[in-house]
Amino acid sequence: MIHLLAASLLWAFSFGLIKGQLAGLDPVAVSCGRLLLAAVAFSPLVLKSTLSRRTVYSAMGLGMLQFGLMYVLYIASYRWLPAWMVALFTIFTPLYVVLFSDLLERRFRPRHLACAVLAVVGAGVVVATAMPAEADWRGIVLLQGANLCFATGQVYFVRLKRRAAVGEAALLGWMYVGAALLTLAAVLVGMIGGGQPLAGWTGRAWWVLLYLGLLPTALGFYLWNKGATRVGAGLLAAANNLKVPLAVLVSWLVFGEDAAYGRVVLGLAVILGALFMARKR
Repeated sequence: MIHLLAASLLWAFSFGLIKGQLAGLDPVAVSCGRLLLAAVAFSPLVLKSTLSRRTVYSAMGLGMLQFGLMYVLYIASYRWLPAWMVALFTIFTPLYVVLFSDLLERRFRPRHLACAVLAVVGAGVVVATAMPAEADWRGIVLLQGANLCFATGQVYFVRLKRRAAVGEAALLGWMYVGAALLTLAAVLVGMIGGGQPLAGWTGRAWWVLLYLGLLPTALGFYLWNKGATRVGAGLLAAANNLKVPLAVLVSWLVFGEDAAYGRVVLGLAVILGALFMARKR
């Protein structure tokens, strides 16, 4: 659980940074930069790994889904949604985690579903409000696609690790490689089509990208997927929404966005209740 909490704290700062510094930039280029940095950070482990070819290909494909496609959809949503609404519409990930896990195991676990629903309610309490004028349905659709990619990836990672019987670091390294290759190919295709992925970049944006690539991306996803292999599906699902109250608190206290302090506390309490329910036998 400590790994999931640490990753959530790292991600809590990402919402405001992306909205404030990177939202107007090419989302594919931002995703590519973050994942290339993560791949470089884990390259020593990739070079030393002795994984089978099948495991390497599986890890790269999973990285393309969980990190590559997820990041492109996630960052693109900032063009149509304010930062707090991005946090709002990520709250449905716990449901996807439980449903996909049950689908793979061909069983239905009402307790896990109840934990996921409670986590969604808790996160909804934090950020639920009237739809602002700047919200756009395209951003909501993009975020649900990102949620599905992330939920599928973290559930399947547990199965991949069990099958390969290796540590998380080597698998994550190859996942970053696959994700970086996917987003790099997308950037090149965009350039061929006349796009300008580096237009509008400033010195501050490059520093923010460096931070996001090495900490929330490289370290954050490593901690998260490592934690995913050490908890059950119900706890993993509920933990997905820890970042929501933390992100709103950070957006309020650090980035000066409006937030309701009372709802943040209440929502966090409900999510903690979901975590307690998931841990209790």
